Amino acid sequence: MHLIVTEKHDTAKRISAILADKKAVRKRVGGVDTYMFDDTIVMGLSGHVVGIDFPEEFNNWQKNEVTELIRADIVTVPVQKKIVGTLTALGKKAAHVTIATDYDREGELIGVESLNIIKKVNEDIMFDRVKYSTITQKEIKKAFSSPTKLDFSLASAGECRQITDLVWGAALTRFVSLSSKRLGRSFLSVGRVQSPTLALIVDRERERIAFTPEPYFELHAHFSEGFKAQHEKGRFRDKKEVEAVRAKLTKTGVVKSVEEGQRVEKPPTPFNTTEFLRAASSIGITASVAMRLAEGLYVNGFISYPRTDNTVYPSTMNAKEIISLFLKSEFSEHAKALLKTKLIPTKGKKETTDHPPIHPSSLVLRDQLKEDEWKIYELVVRRFFATFADETVWKTLKVLIDINGENFKANGARLVDAGWRWYYPFNKPEDRILPVLEKGQKLHVSKIELLDKETQPPTRYGQGRLIKLMEDLGLGTKSTRHEIISKLYSRAYVHGNPLQPTKIAMSLIDSLEKYASTITEPGMTKKLEEDMDNIAEGRTSEDLVVEESRTMLETVFKDLTANKDQISQMLKDGVHEDKILGKCPLCNSDIVVRRSRKGGRFVGCTGYPDCTFSLPLPRTGQIIVTDKECKVHKLYHIKIINKGRRPWELGCPQCNFEQWQKTQQEKQT
Repeated sequence: MHLIVTEKHDTAKRISAILADKKAVRKRVGGVDTYMFDDTIVMGLSGHVVGIDFPEEFNNWQKNEVTELIRADIVTVPVQKKIVGTLTALGKKAAHVTIATDYDREGELIGVESLNIIKKVNEDIMFDRVKYSTITQKEIKKAFSSPTKLDFSLASAGECRQITDLVWGAALTRFVSLSSKRLGRSFLSVGRVQSPTLALIVDRERERIAFTPEPYFELHAHFSEGFKAQHEKGRFRDKKEVEAVRAKLTKTGVVKSVEEGQRVEKPPTPFNTTEFLRAASSIGITASVAMRLAEGLYVNGFISYPRTDNTVYPSTMNAKEIISLFLKSEFSEHAKALLKTKLIPTKGKKETTDHPPIHPSSLVLRDQLKEDEWKIYELVVRRFFATFADETVWKTLKVLIDINGENFKANGARLVDAGWRWYYPFNKPEDRILPVLEKGQKLHVSKIELLDKETQPPTRYGQGRLIKLMEDLGLGTKSTRHEIISKLYSRAYVHGNPLQPTKIAMSLIDSLEKYASTITEPGMTKKLEEDMDNIAEGRTSEDLVVEESRTMLETVFKDLTANKDQISQMLKDGVHEDKILGKCPLCNSDIVVRRSRKGGRFVGCTGYPDCTFSLPLPRTGQIIVTDKECKVHKLYHIKIINKGRRPWELGCPQCNFEQWQKTQQEKQT
């Protein structure tokens, strides 16, 4: 019997349908769906079916010294017992197993884990590996006709990441959680990649807090001819100076010069994972949602594998064949136009051989997908088309106007050749049309506008921008960066998009930066990422890198242990600040988020028992106190985070309670 193992159930179902020409029979084995045809069984896993952990004696956080985790044994534990049982049963009967998991570091490790389970009951089983980037009939049949070998070095790199992340994460998380007395479900997590990423967000917030706005002024002239121009100085720092300029302006301007030009925008490069997630973020789809949708489209054969660093299409890609798929779709006009060209694609800086850039692999119509799935599919299709398109050309116009000796300038831009932007219209700049003007022409000034402005603090990071920054700094991988950001949200370290850190997140990073900066700096993580790449390429061993990371962590703990009391106090202060909503309307003490003896949450006064002011709160969900203040009650707004749901903007707790009371009264009347 030939056993084929895929990474997910849906992949198994689709691959079996392709290999068996839709004649595969579904059969449940050990409570797991499998697909059978001829003498072949295809079964899907659920990602990792085994995981790594510390021995059971380390489960009690307060029983063991945290530093013991650094050198503790690592054990393998089943996390999907039912699937492991089915894999064992089928593996015992099989003569040949083919690993058909996703081809990347994580997928290779999942494949090796599966093989090891089978080899425990069938030591001499013949095994091979198939690699594919799209789950289409053509590519799957080609992959299975020419299987290759498992890459044990690549799997070792994945296992090294698992061990390193477990040891660093567990040891540091326990240390800060115990120090702050934040245990149970509200523990404080620290991670090898998570913490440097959070530090980027917190450091940017500190810059915003420390920022002192400076006033400046702008002077604009409006003309009856239908446009406006700004004084050539741009920003005036001195109000007297700008008012003196305004005082001398007259009702007539003269065109001093007209300069026509051309601006060319080169077409974009092919989508790698980072650029795909940035583009998805720019159209309002978060990184984690975009990746989930892309994976679904990939499994169904509509797009190629969405986890790739590659920005250069392989020479073997038949672009004409792919574009021709869309001749009978809503993209038909675009496809016909492209097929008349030489189809020479753009190239990015990164070229790899594991997977091509993200591109469409088969046609699916809009009404066959959900709305958000279609948005991602359309984004991929249009980006693919755009990489073969011509440059976008803008006609530019720079005009200088003299108003009684003061120069004002106006810039115009008009799209003259849409080029690639016709195919990929997302976030297209608007035309700035100026009337036809000639040198020496007199203009009528209809209004002079003096704008009073302030310099703005640096902006917070949006998800797309943060993922790009993580890539530049070597934080995480193409497969993990969106997961790290999701974890920051789930741990209530950040909220909103752009990402805003909570007070406890700021306190955590402040204490780590002060007393153990290695944890928050990208250098350490980047070095370990490079080491894991070296494992994958066979230049070093997993054991050496794991030992190096443990030694590095021991050095970190010397600083943490030496400053334990100071860190503990900073974290406790942060935990307290994170709960403060404002001042009590009855006694002016702080009112905070509190817990009752029965475990419920409520807003209560720190002046209790002398003051009994309180407000109710929802029983479930993480509570985040934002920096938005109620103008009426002077209380900070609250946001409730429930896993798998959109955040609930509860707002001011007192306004919310008063509205609830009003609703109840209306029901009774």
